[in-house]
Amino acid sequence: MFDTLIIGGGAAGMSCALVLGSAKLKPYAEDKKIGIIVHQKASHLQNALFYNVLGLAEGTTGEAILENGKLHLASRYPHVEQIENEKVLEISKTDNYFTVTTNKSSYQSKTIVVAVGYTNLLSIKGLESYVEPHPRAAIEKDRIWLKNDDHLIEEGLYVAGTLAGWRSQFAIASGSGAQVATDILTLWNNGKQSHVHDKV
Repeated sequence: MFDTLIIGGGAAGMSCALVLGSAKLKPYAEDKKIGIIVHQKASHLQNALFYNVLGLAEGTTGEAILENGKLHLASRYPHVEQIENEKVLEISKTDNYFTVTTNKSSYQSKTIVVAVGYTNLLSIKGLESYVEPHPRAAIEKDRIWLKNDDHLIEEGLYVAGTLAGWRSQFAIASGSGAQVATDILTLWNNGKQSHVHDKV
C-alpha cells in the first residue's frame, strides 16, 4: 500500500516526487511510502529545448531533464520507488484507497497524483467522467484537462501539470507538481501548512 502513487514522470510528476521525497526527515513523512510510475515516452519533454527557464543552462534538452530527473530521484531520495516500463490502464476506488492497474501489475495507494500529458489520447479507465476541453489551450489542438479544484479532483485524487488545466510551460508544470506535493505534505501533517526547503 502506497501513501502516494504518482502517475507520470514528466515535469509535473517528477517535481511532485522530488518534493515528497525530500520530506523524508519530517516526522509526518518519515514512514510514508511513495511511488512513481515513470510514464515518459509520450512526454512533451522528449523533444523540448530550453532557453527561457530560470535555473536551467541555456540549451538544456527535455530529454536530458527526463533522464537526469530519474537519476536525481534515485540517488537523492532512493526511498521513492520508481516503477518503469509499465502503462497505467485503469484507476478504481474502494472505500479507503485506489487501485492502479497497469499492463503488468496492480498497486494500491491512499492518494493518487495523475501527471500525464493533456492530449485527448488519455486512455486511463476510471477518469472519463472528469475529462473536459482544456481551458487554456487553443481549441484546434484538442487538448483536455481533468476538472479539478486547485489540483484536487476528489478526495485522495489529484491532477498536476497541463492535465490540471495549466499552460504548457515547463516551469508551470513543474510548479504544479510541487504544489500538489506540498498539499499532500499538508494532508500528512494533519492540515498544518507544510513545505520543504534545504538551506546552505
